Amino acid sequence: MEVYLDVLISRTNYWVYIILMMIGLYGIIAKNNLIKKIIGMNILQTSVILFFISVGAKLDATIPIIEHENDSAHSAVSAAHYINPLPHVLMLTAIVVAVATLGVALALVIRIHQRYHTLEENEILERIQET
Repeated sequence: MEVYLDVLISRTNYWVYIILMMIGLYGIIAKNNLIKKIIGMNILQTSVILFFISVGAKLDATIPIIEHENDSAHSAVSAAHYINPLPHVLMLTAIVVAVATLGVALALVIRIHQRYHTLEENEILERIQET
């Protein structure tokens, strides 16, 4: 029992990401207001970005810059001592995509509000069916 408790406590960050992901998914699925859906989408995107950044982190590792000296020019480099920069670089791209997605979603919400004078999904669907 103690082993399971230690594993749960040592993986607290993953539990936080799962909770954030479920909150975002709940906001997307259960809410009728379009702004609340967009907020849920952003929470979900943020949890995925945080997850990937934490996967790329390593204890007691250094940045992947290899210094060549005269003595170590022919020695092998151990990848275990370096942080993998790929997840961090990909998440920078994901942040840019998330901001662009947010901008497009808010622009669409503005146009929907101008046309239907509401942001509630069920009212918009009713007005679409009337026409």
